[in-house]
Amino acid sequence: MRIVLRLPERKEVEVKGNRPLREVLEELGLNPETVVAVRGEELLTLEDEVREEDTLEVLSAISGG
Repeated sequence: MRIVLRLPERKEVEVKGNRPLREVLEELGLNPETVVAVRGEELLTLEDEVREEDTLEVLSAISGG
């Protein structure tokens, strides 16, 4: 799958295999609690299965008060 990281610099990486989003993020060395992932216009949960043919965008989760 193609993954576009915006953390905040833009970087593209390729990852093989179908698996839960949590596993993909951990493989990339990303803390799943600090990012959000989007497939098309769908916000993904850490348990969502992502497929090799998918393109995902991973963004830093920012909160403020």
